[in-house]
Amino acid sequence: MRILTKAAALVTAIIAGDTAMAASPEENIKVVQDFFAAYGANDLDGIAAVMDEDVKWHIPGRHPLSGTKNGREEVLAFFAQLGTAGFQAQPIYFGADETHVVDIHRGWSNADGKPNVDTTWALVYRIEEGKIVEATNLSADQDAANTFFWSQYDLAPLPDRLAD
Repeated sequence: MRILTKAAALVTAIIAGDTAMAASPEENIKVVQDFFAAYGANDLDGIAAVMDEDVKWHIPGRHPLSGTKNGREEVLAFFAQLGTAGFQAQPIYFGADETHVVDIHRGWSNADGKPNVDTTWALVYRIEEGKIVEATNLSADQDAANTFFWSQYDLAPLPDRLAD
């Protein structure tokens, strides 16, 4: 039955003039699992390999790393900074359809002498052609996340012209 459904989708796409087909939920989950494997190994090249060049990554909160990262280079810079704080993630659950993946994971830190975070996170990924094109990160305890990030990262000082 699954083969017939995919065949019908392919015929519909060809008739409509659209040869691009959405990936299966399993293929999309594999993209996110590959992301987690690269993240766990602090492999920025591996992270880059699963991201679209124009990826958008939304980081919640009010801290120095929050906000939307636009493009692969900004997202990789975010993960490079996150790696300096020893932040870790352990997947708990993956769910997917032909365009989106949801992951739920435990995210925690073990910084000596600083506030740490240990909470549940959920990410919603949009996948196109085997690449992450957008991710929205959601924290179960944003206050703890904000405290952690502020303890790890300082904002750059104001330029002299603005400090006067």
